[in-house]
Amino acid sequence: MTMYFDSHIHTEFSADSEMKAAEALREAEKQGLGLVFTEHLDYDYPAAGEEEFIFDPAAYWAAYDPLRAEGKLSLGVEMGMMASAREKNAAFLRRAPFDFVLGSIHFLDVKDLYFPETFAGREKAEMYHEYFTVMRDEIYAHPFINTLAHIDYIARNAPFDNPELSYGDFTDDIDAVLRALVETETVIEINTRRLGDTRGIKELAPVYRRYHELGGRYVTIGSDAHVPDAVGRHYDRARELAHAFDLQIVAFRERKMRVCED
Repeated sequence: MTMYFDSHIHTEFSADSEMKAAEALREAEKQGLGLVFTEHLDYDYPAAGEEEFIFDPAAYWAAYDPLRAEGKLSLGVEMGMMASAREKNAAFLRRAPFDFVLGSIHFLDVKDLYFPETFAGREKAEMYHEYFTVMRDEIYAHPFINTLAHIDYIARNAPFDNPELSYGDFTDDIDAVLRALVETETVIEINTRRLGDTRGIKELAPVYRRYHELGGRYVTIGSDAHVPDAVGRHYDRARELAHAFDLQIVAFRERKMRVCED
């Protein structure tokens, strides 16, 4: 039996987090959760140069391997997927024995989706189509990832009147992504960041239902926490979403999938 894990956590090895490992682990212990640290790796980061979102895997492993020994912590990486980074991403994984690899789309046309100016002058339909097309292509081009992170990332900061990625509006594009996941045996994440909003749950539910219909069976759950208070946030809602569509919650250790059970 494997305990439930929050499989998307950023500590001070990520450029955008100052959270200490001990802080994250204490918070997780209160909730009865294990953790997977997934520090940011984004080669070719457009805003501040490559060094901004790259960490030293040897230093990472040396710092956290003693904490990993008890089995309540696994060590992973959140890997930004871009065409220009494919070979560098693969090479990075050979530098440490990572437990877990989370693949993400953070950029379009080398522009950061975190910033509203990235959306300037763009139509939502055109931009979201591009987002899902890139996502599909990079899943196939990154066969070494275990899980696709936050399929709804683009909706977090999009300045459109309705930023949601409603399944009914993007059926073909989302289906293409989900088929890529199933065909490559890549798990999908239920990212809890927007599960505090009932609208977010409503819009995501059809995506996970369709994932199951197409043959998907497994999910990881991740809070995407960068501060202690966010560790495990809305985890129960993610569990409910997984169970509603008969999706098994899993975690990874030594790149092998383990089923989480009560």
